[in-house]
Amino acid sequence: MSSTLWIALALGLRHGTDPDHLTAIDGLSRIRPRATNGLLFALGHGSIVTLLAAGVGHAVAGRIAFLGPWMLILIGVVNLRNVLRPIPLATVAKRPMVSQPFLLGMLLAAGFETASQLSALILADRTNPWLLGAAFSCGMVLVDGLDGYLAASTLGLAARGETNARIASRFLGLVVVAFSLGLGGAELLGLEVGPFALPLGSALFAVVIGLRVWARGGFPRMLERVSVLDWKDELNARFTPK
Repeated sequence: MSSTLWIALALGLRHGTDPDHLTAIDGLSRIRPRATNGLLFALGHGSIVTLLAAGVGHAVAGRIAFLGPWMLILIGVVNLRNVLRPIPLATVAKRPMVSQPFLLGMLLAAGFETASQLSALILADRTNPWLLGAAFSCGMVLVDGLDGYLAASTLGLAARGETNARIASRFLGLVVVAFSLGLGGAELLGLEVGPFALPLGSALFAVVIGLRVWARGGFPRMLERVSVLDWKDELNARFTPK
């Protein structure tokens, strides 16, 4: 890989910690509890960034950009209702989805052009834009994929009645509501949040990952579960109604 592609990968890792990503993935996981939410979200997001880098996605992005902030607000409203009136996980899984994660990733890529995304697009003239988009997407997949897995896992533990997970899930639910409504509202009002994206995203990422690890009993217990149990079978067992 060239140095430009390594930079694109690093920008993708950085972009995956943006507050709109963390908010969307956690909020969507409460509506659609799947461990693959973060992975699919990153792939959808990366597809738009790749098309923009190649110079063929501006028409598509321009038509759907206005939906991004509204989707965040919708996720915030739905999650506020769920926080105030909790719904059993088995019931949530059977309800219609507000949005598929791949589509939501596309909408936010078009509607929220943050500094890390714009920086990646500036590099498009230095290398193959399709490879640039792929490298940027890989960075997002690593961060958002982990975030989506931990989000679904925390909800599964909370549904089983584990105290740490229930506390973490409720607190993160309030965080999702605040950030969804705040970010969506700021975008609609034309307020510039770019300068605050890095500190906000870094702090939110630390809080989100820290709480989810704590909900699983800390790193030693989390690593033991991942190594002893098959990842897919574990999630299927958690989300299967008894």
